[in-house]
Order: sequence, then structure tokens, then C-alpha cells
Amino acid sequence: MRENRLLVGAAYMILASAAFAAMGVCIKIASQDINNEMIVFLRNVFGLLFLAPWLWHRGVSIKTQRFGMHLFRSVVGLSAMYCFFYTIPRLNLAEAVLLNYSIPLFTPLIAWLFMKEKTDKITGLAILVGFVGIIFILQPGTPKWSIASLTGVGSGVLAAIALTSIRVMSNTEPPGRIVFWFAVISIAISAIPAYLSWQPLSNQLWGLMVVLGLFATCGQLLISKGFQQANAPQVSLFTYSAPVWAGLFAAILWQEQPDQWSILGMIVVAMAGIAVTIHSEVQKHRDRKAEAAAGI
Repeated sequence: MRENRLLVGAAYMILASAAFAAMGVCIKIASQDINNEMIVFLRNVFGLLFLAPWLWHRGVSIKTQRFGMHLFRSVVGLSAMYCFFYTIPRLNLAEAVLLNYSIPLFTPLIAWLFMKEKTDKITGLAILVGFVGIIFILQPGTPKWSIASLTGVGSGVLAAIALTSIRVMSNTEPPGRIVFWFAVISIAISAIPAYLSWQPLSNQLWGLMVVLGLFATCGQLLISKGFQQANAPQVSLFTYSAPVWAGLFAAILWQEQPDQWSILGMIVVAMAGIAVTIHSEVQKHRDRKAEAAAGI
């Protein structure tokens, strides 16, 4: 029964990854005619419109005593979104998605800096290996080395900071409330640069923005369903299928083919991220057993 739940959870995560990769396709297409400021704003607007019925159905309470933390999480998360969306049209789609999914490599470092959580040698080694993989992707000293590639890494760092802030809030703030306040605050902040750079959109582009928001929301809801089926560290490993989906979509639509060093780098980063996640879960399990044995 437990194996079946893991398989179902994995299926949800793989579908979520496909949805996020499809969102990346929409961004890459839209960026040919729409500026980044508008894409970020409209993604948040349509994302909230699609999420609102789910939040209402779940009876999510939006009352909070930690608005400051929600504001911090939203500013950092929105900054990560700006960086990620900027990177997508300027790199191969699979590379851009993979750099954004390097979050597990940065999260232990962020937790160490801000929460004083210790990182053991195995995690440190996996992180170091992952950084080597990132270097393979960025390829310093070659034409691939650019502001866009560094911005892609920045999106992963900022996303890791946002994830760490969610961990800090999670003792009092349920996921639905965090999602709501992120959406509302992100819309309010991103509305300003979007207004200053607003341009008329055709019906086709409006439709593309609606589809983008739909894919983003479907990805979020599918991840939520996946986490309900099995332990988060187990099913979260399958989110690394997103760069695979992105590479497949990009190969079909634009004949994009990452070079051999980028492919090697993506494999190394994915394996390092998976190693960090698995080791973290093993350590938590050992800690829980030790606490139980000690009667804590």
C-alpha cells in the first residue's frame, strides 16, 4: 500500500514537472513580444485567479500575525521569479530550468547562514560536486558565460532563501496561507514595474498568459497532491524530471540541444541535489529515532 502511494505521489510530481516545463515554454514564446515585467505580473494575476477557488474550497484562513515574514518571503520569491523568467529566453530551456532547480544545493548553505544549522561532511561534499556541475553548465571563459547564466544561478539562490523562510514560518503558517500572501504581495509589487512598462497585447498573447498561469497553478496543485501521497523528500526527487521535460519540449519546438558539457553539468547537479535530499531525510530519520530512544 505504501509503495502504491509512493508511485502515485511520484506520478503527481512528474506531471507537476511537466506543467512547470510547459510554463517555461510559454514564457520563452511570450518573451519574444512581451517584456519580463509584464510576464511576471500577469503570471501572478492569472495564477491567483486559478488558485482562488482551491483556496476557498480548502477554507484557508488568511489572518496572520507574521506579515513581516510573508513580506520577506514574497519579495525574495518574486525576485527569484524575475531572475528565472529573465533567464529562460536567453539560455537553453533545460539549462535555465535546471539552474532554478539547484535549490537543494543552496538551501543547506542558506540554513547555515541564517539559522545556524550545521552541514555534515556528506552534504558538504554533495554540494561541492553540485557546484562543479553548475560550472560545467555555465562554462566560464566561453561564449556561454553571460549575465543570463549568472542570473539563472541567482534564481536558485533566491528560491533557496525563500524556501528557508517558509520553513521558519511553517510552525504557525499553513501552506495555503503562505501561497495566498505570496500571490497577493507579488501582484502588488510587480504591478508597479508592469504599469511603467505596459504595452498593448493581442488576443493571442492574452490567451498565452492565461495558459501560462494555468500551467503554473496546475504545477502547484499537483505538487501539493504529490506531498499528500508520500514523504516530501521521497517524492520531491521526481521534480528533477522538469529539466528533462523542458529539454524534450525545447528540442521539439526549437531544436535546442545542450552541448556535452552542459548535459554532463545537468546530470551532476541533479544527482548532487538528489543526494543532498536523500541524505537530509536519512539524517532526520536517525534524529527522530535517537530522540525516541532518549525519551524526548
